[in-house]
Amino acid sequence: MQNLGIFNTLSEFVLIRINLASEITHFKGWIESKKHLDYDLWYIENGEMELQVGSKTFIVKEKDMVLFGPRIAYTATVISKSCSFHFIHFDFSLGEHSRILDHYDLTGIISPNIAEEERELLLGAYSGYKMNVPLSAIRLKGSLTILLSKIIESYGAGKYRGAFNESLDDSQKSSNPITNLQPVFSYIQEHYSKSIRIQDLAELVGISEKYFISYFKQAFGVTPGRYIYQFKMNEARKLLLSKKYSIQEIASMLGYSDPFSFSKSFKKYYTISPSDFC
Repeated sequence: MQNLGIFNTLSEFVLIRINLASEITHFKGWIESKKHLDYDLWYIENGEMELQVGSKTFIVKEKDMVLFGPRIAYTATVISKSCSFHFIHFDFSLGEHSRILDHYDLTGIISPNIAEEERELLLGAYSGYKMNVPLSAIRLKGSLTILLSKIIESYGAGKYRGAFNESLDDSQKSSNPITNLQPVFSYIQEHYSKSIRIQDLAELVGISEKYFISYFKQAFGVTPGRYIYQFKMNEARKLLLSKKYSIQEIASMLGYSDPFSFSKSFKKYYTISPSDFC
């Protein structure tokens, strides 16, 4: 299974922007052929629809959700008397990478038993949003974030796998940087208590340091150095909150040469010294 830890490590770099949220009803025989520029999530309130994605045909039923990505071309046809559904167009970025979700097989039909509570939370937030209730846009964005997190979590646990990416032709497919860089993630996880050289990480995947930095940033929207820094700051927060270790011990556990260097790095990130953090 592909690495999902980056969403924890780089959670503060995740940006979700809702471009459009609405609902619509179409009647039997309605057809739409499209490929969106952003991500699109549908919730089928009632009725049935046929989806043609590449050479595959799918039937979408009541309470199903459908997640489309920017690379997915589809033809949708209403096959019941009518079909009503909610839809949300959104962008999901990680750092400077606006298509991070494309690295995972997430696009597809999501059955009602996946993220049921999270789905209801989103629908409730949408009800307030369409009535222009104060702060409803923030609630809608928050509930969408929770729902997407649950879908990604279900994917990571092997409970869900979208089938739409299988329709992509070879020209649309490329080697997955998350898979290619898995040795790097493993190395950082195992050696964050030491000083990690970017050159060593590049050697793990057999490419030059300069190309490695470019490749990593293109894949995840941040440089490898920033990723390591973020990882260590996350660990520092956990260790401080545990109240089991001194600042000197934590500095050593995170690979800093002395407590001063650690404190300086920590304060730069959290704008507060480790001693005042908790």
